[in-house]
Amino acid sequence: MNVMSDVTLAPDVEPRAKGWMPERCDRIALVLQGGGALGAYQAGVYEAMHEAGIEPDWVSGVSIGAINSAIIAGNPPELRLERLREFWNRITSRRIWHYTPDGDIYRSMRNATSSMMTMNLGQPGFFKPRQPGPWISPTGARNATSYYDTEPLRETLLELVDFGRINARTTRFSVGAVNVLSGNFIYFDNASEEIGPEHVMASGALPPALPMVKIGTDYFWDGGIVSNTPLQHLLVQEDGLNSLVFQVDLFNARGMLPRDMQDVIGRHKDIMYSSRTRYNTDVYRRLQTWKMHLAQALAKIPEADLDDEQRKLKVELTDVAQYTILHLIYQQKAYEGHAKDFDFSGTSMREHWQSGYEDTRRTLKRHEWLAMPAEGTGILVHDVHRETDR
Repeated sequence: MNVMSDVTLAPDVEPRAKGWMPERCDRIALVLQGGGALGAYQAGVYEAMHEAGIEPDWVSGVSIGAINSAIIAGNPPELRLERLREFWNRITSRRIWHYTPDGDIYRSMRNATSSMMTMNLGQPGFFKPRQPGPWISPTGARNATSYYDTEPLRETLLELVDFGRINARTTRFSVGAVNVLSGNFIYFDNASEEIGPEHVMASGALPPALPMVKIGTDYFWDGGIVSNTPLQHLLVQEDGLNSLVFQVDLFNARGMLPRDMQDVIGRHKDIMYSSRTRYNTDVYRRLQTWKMHLAQALAKIPEADLDDEQRKLKVELTDVAQYTILHLIYQQKAYEGHAKDFDFSGTSMREHWQSGYEDTRRTLKRHEWLAMPAEGTGILVHDVHRETDR
């Protein structure tokens, strides 16, 4: 089944040659936030990129973003969409209703039914309820610390992801997780270690629903507990590579004032998991600006008046990386409630995918947004939903 078989690329989104990059760009990165069932939006983003000839050199994710990242990095470009479709069709294959009447109230009811079925039955190819459950399992038992078993996800990953390809470093790959004992956030990165399915599963092990994952002698939970947006890992790289970054968020920090408890739960989740992406980019923009000011100041000092440390710093600051960030954020539908991240119905999945595809097409129409910042600018952020540059 082709999720988006009825969609054609907009004529004003020009296809580009394989391996295309903007002038002065050294890397294209795809950065994917966590968000459960909303992750189909990210698959739609990738489809629009793929059709436009834009393939990422680095994919990084947290939680469901880690799974999408693994499927992209773990397959050659010609198979990536097929594998993404297989994954999303598999985990949303359960039929909810045979017919849904038109109208928001019926969609809300169907979505709520879908979410309830997820809680009771799990999702095919993803996770299944523990038998017995944690509340009747003895302390220390395997079933005592999570509601679901993610062995189906391991099998799915081994089928759809070529981990040999990931470890061959054809594409840079990194996923975020949290050490259960220390509380420290860590990135598993194929630039420094061998990646297996357990690293992807650890990034998506959101407690108390999903079990912690053992890697070596340590145990890990979902990276979204600390930071749901893995952009920081890219920005702290000291490699001097100019980057065009597609930052794809699933929770919107901006929203409406809650009017009932359902709204309160949903708004709390949005704020908690949006991970202050805009704040992080603002901080790094200021940091880059100060680096450039320091470089300019050091350039005015005669070489003989600099000590060895200052000379070294002067050299390092002449190669400060530039970033253009295209920020896409899933826009919640009026009939979606607080359980939108575990509504794994096929209808909602296709809607999320379609939204990501259309938002990215609209972004790619803005050809000027794909350019690197002017020399000495540092970081430039474009937000398709605000239609303003920052």
